[in-house]
Amino acid sequence: METTSRVGAQGAGTAGASATDAAAQDAQGEPGARRTVDGYLLAAFPWYGLDEAYTGPRWLMQVGAAADGTVEHGSTGHGEEPTLRSERADPHAAKQRFAVVVTVASRPGRRSADGTGVLEATSVSSAAWLAGSGLLSCTWPAQMERALRQDWLDQQTALAWELADHLEDSAWSTLSLPVDGVPTDFRYRESEYGWVLAGSAEGVHIGAYGRGMSAYGMGFSVIKDITDYRG
Repeated sequence: METTSRVGAQGAGTAGASATDAAAQDAQGEPGARRTVDGYLLAAFPWYGLDEAYTGPRWLMQVGAAADGTVEHGSTGHGEEPTLRSERADPHAAKQRFAVVVTVASRPGRRSADGTGVLEATSVSSAAWLAGSGLLSCTWPAQMERALRQDWLDQQTALAWELADHLEDSAWSTLSLPVDGVPTDFRYRESEYGWVLAGSAEGVHIGAYGRGMSAYGMGFSVIKDITDYRG
C-alpha cells in the first residue's frame, strides 16, 4: 500500500506504519475529544461500522491519508476503548471488549501524486493488513520489557503482513456476515490476541478486529452520520 500519514499529524510513513502508530496512540488512551471528525469528512468514500443491531458505545480513531492529502483509510471503534496504560495497572483491561472496523478506499494501481512512482492497488489484503496490525498495536503483552516491545511488534507485524498476503491459506476461514443487509464472505482468523477479518463492499474494502466481542453474528453498514461517533 502507499505512503500515508495521519490527518492532522506531522510526517509520513507506510500505510502499515500509519496503522500501527495510530492504533497504538488510540490504545494508549488519547482522549476521545482530541480525535476530530475532520479527516473523516474529507473522505470521498463511505465509512463503515457495526450495524444498528449493535447498541453500545461508538468512538473515532484515526484516518490515513496519501502524500497529497487524499484520505485512503480509517477506523471506527465500538465497545470499550482498549487502553494499554490501564492494562499495566488494571487486570480488567485485558478483558476489554471492543471491535474496530477499518474502511479502505478501493483504488486501482496508479501513479503517485508527485509522478515519481506507482502506487499499488488496494485489496482485501490491504484491509486484512491494517486490521491485523491494528489488533497487535492494542493487545501486545503489556508486561514485556520496553526494550523488547518494538522488536516483538516488528516481528508480529511482519507476520501479520505475510498472513494478509495469503488470504487463501489454511490460517484463514470463511465467515459470512451481512454488509448493508447483504450476506458477504469475509476471510477470518483468530489468535491469542483476538480476531481479524477482511472482505469487500461497494467501493471499499472492510477490515475488522476485536477482542472479547464475538465476530459471529456481527453485521456492517454504511455510517449515515460519522459525527455520531464523537461520543
